[in-house]
Amino acid sequence: MATVTSAAVAIPSFTGLKASGATKVSATAKVSVSPVPRLSIKASLKDVGVAVAATAASAILASNAMALEILLGGDDGSLAFVPNSFSVAPGEKIVFKNNAGFPHNVIFDEDEVPGGVDATKISMSDEDLLNAPGETYAVTLTEKGSYTFYCSPHQGAGMVGKVTVN
Repeated sequence: MATVTSAAVAIPSFTGLKASGATKVSATAKVSVSPVPRLSIKASLKDVGVAVAATAASAILASNAMALEILLGGDDGSLAFVPNSFSVAPGEKIVFKNNAGFPHNVIFDEDEVPGGVDATKISMSDEDLLNAPGETYAVTLTEKGSYTFYCSPHQGAGMVGKVTVN
């Protein structure tokens, strides 16, 4: 723990170069510092702890904000997932974002997901559609393996994608 004590400081006079007709000036100053209460030091440490907690919380939120974003519909108007093939870590969030050529949805093919995964629990329903630009659907995949997904209104046009969870 740091402590602060009173101190006296003497400032010596400067007797270097002399100009003609200059008068000699001498000064002494005494500076006293009152001791800092221990409570304020503890409060400072408490403030540091709060700052560390806030930084950790924002890092967690930032990591959530850094989910992988997949566009529904290409900027050129193509009916595609952009990108249409990608990899994620288990538990990483995937955000499908409506971009162009909507309406769209995201359906995981029940025959093309790892064993034990219920495709209906990770898919949008056939009736649910993203109808406006910027609308999103988010999913988090935890089981390792390959997952094939499609947009039901545009599956016949080739709007199909694949994600591998490593």
